[in-house]
Amino acid sequence: MERIIIFCMLFFSSSMVLTATQQKLKYRQIIKTIEQLETAVKNEDAELLHTPENPEDGCLFTAVTCFQNETWKLQPKISQENSAFIKQVKILRKPLLRSSDTPCESSCESYKKKGPNDFLKGFAKLMKQVIR
Repeated sequence: MERIIIFCMLFFSSSMVLTATQQKLKYRQIIKTIEQLETAVKNEDAELLHTPENPEDGCLFTAVTCFQNETWKLQPKISQENSAFIKQVKILRKPLLRSSDTPCESSCESYKKKGPNDFLKGFAKLMKQVIR
């Protein structure tokens, strides 16, 4: 009986470690996608985007959601790259974090607007904070 309990505990703890590792890999892939978009995004004459900076601890989900919602406004430098560009943006739009139970007082509109390159750099910085 003790062996079964020990086996179950080991199995449960190893599955938790595996899940955490998969999440980190997913976040690293998101950062890589953001960095790829930095070179492909139209920065001149582009719409300014709400860019969360230094969100409070309870507002991390809101900040990531803000970034995800604003990604639809990004445009490619060259219109021929549109389909690959859209695929990358769709990757960023997939759910990343679970909603937090603590209410966040700041909204997406409360953050300063910046150009697309600064927006993407801010998004990558936030995702690096999520990994930690």
